[in-house]
Amino acid sequence: MNILTEKFNTPYHSAPFNNIKNEDYLPAFKELIQKSEEEINAIVSNLEEPTFENVIEALAYSGEQLDVVSNIFFNLNSAETSDELQKIAQEVSPILTEYSSKISQNEALFNKIKKVYDEKEKYSLNEEQQMLLNETYKGFVRSGALLSEENKEKLKKINMELSLKSLQFGQNVLASTNNYFKHIINKEDLAGIPDAILEQYAEEAKERNLEGWVITLQYPSYVPFMTYAENRELRKEIALANGKKSFDGGEFDNQNLIKELLNLKQQKAELLGYINYADYVLEERMAKSPTKVFEFLNELLVKAKPYADKEIEELKSLAKADGIDEIQGYDHSYYAEKLRKAKFDLNDEELKPYFPLNQVQDAVFGLANKLFGLTFEERNDIPKYHEDVKVYEVKESGEYKSLLYVDYFPRKGKRAGAWMTSYKNQYKKDGENSRPHISIVCNFSKPTKDTPSLLTFQEVTTLFHEFGHALHGMLADTQYPTLSGTSVKWDFVELPSQFLENFCYEPEFLKTFAKHYKTGEILPDEKIEKIEQSKNFMEGYQTLRQLGFGLLDMNYHTKVEELENKNVKEFEDEYTKATQLYPVNPETAMSPSFSHIFQGGYSAGYYSYKWAEVLDADAFQYFKENGIFNAEIAAKYKVLLSSGGTKDPMELYKNFRGSEPKVESLLKRAFG
Repeated sequence: MNILTEKFNTPYHSAPFNNIKNEDYLPAFKELIQKSEEEINAIVSNLEEPTFENVIEALAYSGEQLDVVSNIFFNLNSAETSDELQKIAQEVSPILTEYSSKISQNEALFNKIKKVYDEKEKYSLNEEQQMLLNETYKGFVRSGALLSEENKEKLKKINMELSLKSLQFGQNVLASTNNYFKHIINKEDLAGIPDAILEQYAEEAKERNLEGWVITLQYPSYVPFMTYAENRELRKEIALANGKKSFDGGEFDNQNLIKELLNLKQQKAELLGYINYADYVLEERMAKSPTKVFEFLNELLVKAKPYADKEIEELKSLAKADGIDEIQGYDHSYYAEKLRKAKFDLNDEELKPYFPLNQVQDAVFGLANKLFGLTFEERNDIPKYHEDVKVYEVKESGEYKSLLYVDYFPRKGKRAGAWMTSYKNQYKKDGENSRPHISIVCNFSKPTKDTPSLLTFQEVTTLFHEFGHALHGMLADTQYPTLSGTSVKWDFVELPSQFLENFCYEPEFLKTFAKHYKTGEILPDEKIEKIEQSKNFMEGYQTLRQLGFGLLDMNYHTKVEELENKNVKEFEDEYTKATQLYPVNPETAMSPSFSHIFQGGYSAGYYSYKWAEVLDADAFQYFKENGIFNAEIAAKYKVLLSSGGTKDPMELYKNFRGSEPKVESLLKRAFG
């Protein structure tokens, strides 16, 4: 018996992590693919007249267990991977891609879908059903249903290669990150670094059976070093190591993979009748076209550049006082922190004691209760995949609403960054509302023997960001799994996450949870005021950095032919030139570790962070004008969240706000 192919005998049919063996995965995938194919065959061979129910609905509900097992496997491959799991992923990915291609190119199935689509006027479909029908039809067309047999075969091969190569890209970045560490014996080399961070570095050394201190390229290790270390040569060395991730010509180099991935995407786009991959992607986004995205990014660039230049001039003055004639990228965090301290007398280390992780989590749970009536109760009887993970049962009015897994600390088998994901989607079937299982994964500093996990203010906003995504998943209330939760247009998906970050800057809310972990003292008013004042600190620099990523992404996916005559570094330098504020280092490139667009789902979509900032600034402005805990507006916002992808996102937004979002809301918030 394979545990993955049976109904899970766990509370709320949650993933039975403690009983899954690695050898279960491959046979389970094969068996569940076969089962799903049988469900598809039943739809195709049904002799009754094709209808919305027996074709579109039946397809939407098919492959449920396969989806669950895929979620379990690929989520673990990101959060708790191993050589063995990575090897299985290399085997499983092509099998799943082939299965997916087989469905999307099943001519008999598509003919039934097309018949229902062409005759949709004769059905009395509600809004969600219409959306499902349109999305199903478009999905098949965009997956090659109208192609010739020969071109269908070509597309299938392209998808297979894309799947494997993007997987390889991520594995290379993880290996390259894990391969580097800096061992320091002389404490003088660590001048300027706060004691709590030194303790963390000492723990890392101890884990490696070394004396002294160890710095890695993991975010909670790398960022504090670049922010506080007075030793400029060491900052340069570690920044260089970070900038060379998968860009050093070695075993884990990604430069050729980038070209291969982009060429495959271009081939796919052309095969499907699009000019380039960005055209293909943006057809299904709020932005609609590359032209619109370039206009949006360049408009923001023109507005933000003077602010960014002014900020860098201030840093140059500080560096000059230290005898540095030409400030470099690896000096930025160090001098930005000095300037922040001078301007606001505020630094991360003095704020951290007020933000122990458990208090911040309680605060975000409390906010969800105040706005949406949710409660969170830890469950110790639900299996988890690592001892660091905690599981909460989420309730609304005493009724079970969702499961929430939280996984906060870095590990060797966990990729960098922070993300929200799901193990099971929400949907309604046979009179039952099947609730979602949601997960938040972060990389915060681990507690030590003497100190709990203390968050920087940026990490506080990160937790709120991911929790915003989680709310989108947990509040889902749609009929079909494919339209549920975060299954929305990609440039709309960041609205709930970025919206929630705004609360971190509200004094009224901050005072409820920013309390010193030892004394219980509330964060003093002057510091709260400074957090508010510092909200837009280095906003010009941060905006240009994001615009640089967005422009690079759009250029990669609209100008792939240029890579025939340029290497990745030359291409990157050319298309980020307008956003560069420091001299470019010839030895580093960020593209080879740009996992968002080469491994994740942000290909031709990185602009959506800024796009969604316009939405979130405008949405929060609505709350600010009427009270940040306004129950009536929260109820309207809850409808937006629970609706998932059942409506056009602009329609959902206008139903909530009463008007389209205004870019002025973002500019006002960012630059006053």
